[in-house]
Amino acid sequence: MPGNGNQMTERAPEEAVRSDEALLVVRAGEGDEEAFEVLVRRHSPAMLQLATRFLGDRADAEDAVQDAFVSAWRKLPEFRRDASFHTWLHRIVTNRCLNRLRSRRPAADLDSVPEQAAPEHQASPARAVESRAAADALAAAMAGLSPEQRVCWVLREMQGLSYESIADTVGISLQAVRGRVFRARRYLTEAMSAWR
Repeated sequence: MPGNGNQMTERAPEEAVRSDEALLVVRAGEGDEEAFEVLVRRHSPAMLQLATRFLGDRADAEDAVQDAFVSAWRKLPEFRRDASFHTWLHRIVTNRCLNRLRSRRPAADLDSVPEQAAPEHQASPARAVESRAAADALAAAMAGLSPEQRVCWVLREMQGLSYESIADTVGISLQAVRGRVFRARRYLTEAMSAWR
């Protein structure tokens, strides 16, 4: 069959990356600092983006990710590999961010989260002011969410994780995830009603 050969060559690089990562994880778990540095370089951008979405402050996000990597380095010998390293690290970063959110009530605003620039043909002063005002309103609305609701909402709506993945990452039941996302959506819908 002609399609089988192409599918195999498409999968081969992905399998090689997984195999390479598994080897790096084993070596790092045995104390190989260079292997761990490679893992840090690979996963830092995604983890920093995740933490910035949770915390709204780049410096705070950098601190949370650094703490997460230190924790991962210490706990790596205990890593059972029943999940991917990325998933395991995602869970550690999420928990670090959740702890930070809980400790800084009320939640910080999202002013420091960089906005995506509009294409030049759409970037008018009026549109920029409106966009900034909407972002400020969303930041204020998100500050009204509990840390637990905020984490679940960000993982679902901004990261696109399934409810099952969120439950696994946060360490709560599937029903609790659904409830938190539902309440966060309802609250944000009401808070942002002026922007409809």
